[in-house]
Amino acid sequence: MSMSQPPGPTSPLKLQFPQSLAIYDDYASAQKTVDFLADHKFPVEQCLIVGTDLKRIERITGRLTTGRVAAGGLASGMWLGLFIGLIFALFTEEGAVTLILSTLLFGALFGLIWALVGYALTRGQRDFSSVTQVVATRYEVLVEHKVAAQARELLAKLPGALPDPFA
Repeated sequence: MSMSQPPGPTSPLKLQFPQSLAIYDDYASAQKTVDFLADHKFPVEQCLIVGTDLKRIERITGRLTTGRVAAGGLASGMWLGLFIGLIFALFTEEGAVTLILSTLLFGALFGLIWALVGYALTRGQRDFSSVTQVVATRYEVLVEHKVAAQARELLAKLPGALPDPFA
C-alpha cells in the first residue's frame, strides 16, 4: 500500500510556487504590507516574509581584564550554587540555610576557577566582550503564484507600497 502525500507545501515555511510581491529595507514595512493584505481579506496564509542578505553584527561592549572575568565567573557561579542549593533544600528537612550557603560558596569558587582557566586558555586572543546578532538587510514578501495577481492589485492601493515590477 503506498501513501500519497497531500498536495501543497511540506513545511509551513514553504510555498509551492512563490512569487515576489515586494522588497523592503526593513521588517516593519514588510509586516505592514502583510497586515494591509490581511485587513483586505487576502488569504495571508499564502504569504511569506523572507529576510535576505544576512549580515552578522558584533557590538563590542568592553575590554576584558582578569578582574572582570573573575567577577563574572564569581557571579555566575554564585547563581548556579544558589539554584542547586535551593533544589537540594527542597529535599532536606534540617539545615536548609547552611546547605544553601555552602552550595552558594562552592558555586562561586567553581565559577571563579572555571572563568579564569577559560580566560587563561585564550592567551589574550580575545580581550573584549561583545554581543552579536544576525540581521537581514532586505525583506521580501512572497506570495503563492495563484494569488499573486490579487495581492498586487490590493498592494497597489496601499499608499507608499512598492510592488515588485519584475515579478
